[in-house]
Amino acid sequence: MSTFERIGFEDQLNIDTPEQVDLRFNVAGIGSRFVALLLDMLAISAVYLIEFFGLLAFASTLPHVSGHTNLDTAGKWVLALFIFFQFLLYWGYFALFEAFWQGQTLGKRVMKLRVIKDSGRQITFFEALARNLLRIVDYMPALYLVGVITMVCNKRNKRLGDFAAGTLVVHERMDEQPLLYQTSTTILAPTALPMQTPWQQSVPSLFPADAITRLNTQDLLIIDTFFARMLDLPMETRATMAYRIAGQMATKMGQPLPEGNPERILESIAYQMRGSGRGF
Repeated sequence: MSTFERIGFEDQLNIDTPEQVDLRFNVAGIGSRFVALLLDMLAISAVYLIEFFGLLAFASTLPHVSGHTNLDTAGKWVLALFIFFQFLLYWGYFALFEAFWQGQTLGKRVMKLRVIKDSGRQITFFEALARNLLRIVDYMPALYLVGVITMVCNKRNKRLGDFAAGTLVVHERMDEQPLLYQTSTTILAPTALPMQTPWQQSVPSLFPADAITRLNTQDLLIIDTFFARMLDLPMETRATMAYRIAGQMATKMGQPLPEGNPERILESIAYQMRGSGRGF
C-alpha cells in the first residue's frame, strides 16, 4: 500500500512494505530529471563523437576511385554495424545502466536520482528495458513533449515508460551509511566499521544445522528482500528492520539471538540455508 503527500516543495511517496516498514521517497521533479537526461545525452554524444572519428579514420584507409571512396563489402558491413550500434547505444545505455547500476545512469548518479518500482523495490532488467523502449513515444513529437505532458498530469511525475513498467524516479537518500552493529539492547552505528557489503566479508555459521532446517524458502525470500532494499532505507528503519527479522528467524529456529550486527546474522542464516543442500 502506498500514499502520497506534499512535504514543503517536494512530493513524498510513502510505501508500506510486507515487513510493516514505512518507506519514504521524495519523488523527482521534471527539473532534476531534465538535468540528469541532459548529462546522459552529453555522455552519449561523447561516445558518438569518438565513433564518428573512428569511422572517418577507417574510411580514410579505403581505396579511392575518381575522388570517391570505394566502399567494398567489408566497408558496407562496418557502416551497417556503426548505424546499428548507434541504436543500441541510445536505447541500451539507459536500460543497461538502470538495470545493473541500481536504477541509475551517469546523469541520475550525478543528480542523486534513482529509478525504483512502485513497491519500493529495485527494478529488474525487464522493467528497465520496458520503460526505456517507450522513450521514443515519450520523446514525440520532439523534446519529450509527450513525456513532459504525462508527468505534469500525474502526482508521481511518471512518463509513459514509467506507467508501462510500474516504475518511478525518486531522489536518492542522503543518509546511507555503513552497516550497523548491535549490543544486547541497543543498535549503534560504528565509527570505524569497514564500508563493505555483507557478501564481501567472511560468513561464519552462527546457528546449528538442525535449527536452520526449521526455516523455509519464504524465510530466505524475506532475508533476500531485506538485502535488496537496505540501501534505500533510513538508518534507523534499516537497523530496526534487520533486528526484527533476525529476531523472528531466531525465534522460529528456537535459538537465542546472537549479539553482533543483525545484518551479519541474517547473512549467516542465508548462507547456511543455501549451503544446507535442501534446495534453497
